[in-house]
Amino acid sequence: MKAALRARDQARLSAIRLLLAAMKQKEVDERIALEDAHVLAIIDKMIKQRRESIAQYESAGRKDLADAEKFEIGVLSEYLPKQMSETEIAQAIDAAVTEAGASGVKDMGKVMGLLKPRLAGRADMGKVSAQVKARLSA
Repeated sequence: MKAALRARDQARLSAIRLLLAAMKQKEVDERIALEDAHVLAIIDKMIKQRRESIAQYESAGRKDLADAEKFEIGVLSEYLPKQMSETEIAQAIDAAVTEAGASGVKDMGKVMGLLKPRLAGRADMGKVSAQVKARLSA
């Protein structure tokens, strides 16, 4: 935040302030001290909200607002850990399927329950869910 202040980068500063406000709000609402997992969940939620906003802005023809949201996604993504590759995700899915003893789509909840804490912030859980469903239905 200090670097953005010094550089007078208002857009970046605004995105960082939004993140800090969301973190503080969660601490106050739940009366907890945030851990890394909580912060990652907040960042994931904010990125997901921005993706939804981008889709709405683009359908309404508001490229300027969509570009602002894309910039915020870029800033927020910098605070996430390195994203996993497709092969790493596939290996994690295979390990979770084996560990859960999953035999069909009905066991998807068990597999996702194992994967969510392992992949939080490092993979798009929507895509992971689709891959798990495809793997279990095959």
